[in-house]
Amino acid sequence: MKALVLDVPRDNWETTKGMSMMDVPVPELDYQIYRHATVEYMANKLLQLGIPLVRPAGGHAIYLDAKQFLAHIPVHHYPGIALVNEVFLEGGIRAVELGSVMFGKVAPETGAESPAPFELVRLTFPRRVYTQSHFDYIVEVMKQVGEKRPDIPGYRITKQPPFLRHFSAHFEPIN
Repeated sequence: MKALVLDVPRDNWETTKGMSMMDVPVPELDYQIYRHATVEYMANKLLQLGIPLVRPAGGHAIYLDAKQFLAHIPVHHYPGIALVNEVFLEGGIRAVELGSVMFGKVAPETGAESPAPFELVRLTFPRRVYTQSHFDYIVEVMKQVGEKRPDIPGYRITKQPPFLRHFSAHFEPIN
């Protein structure tokens, strides 16, 4: 099991389809400029809506600050998971929690959890897939999520594996 734990984070099959990184095509400069401008456009729209995020925005993703966005949810109720779930339920948008579920530490002796230093949600944009209308749709969904943020519940873990819990943990909302 230890070899699996060490190997999974380095596996880049989905990105490279098994190619050497030297063989992966690099987007042209014009596309890269367009891509960065589009991501920056979306970041500015989200900031205008009062949605906290990490600056500067990257060319491949925007990182939302779930801890600040859902300040009513304590870190031990996983604001990142709450935001990931709400974005999916509201608009079918898949996102990734990068917070205490992925990076928190659980003491094996006591089960006590130490939270991660941040609670982020990553919205990733695959190359040559998203158009301007996709980015506008994400902004609209985030606006709707923002309007109901006081009603978004925290979550508790009901089942988790001993390793890599962020891949297969089970959650339930806290009412």
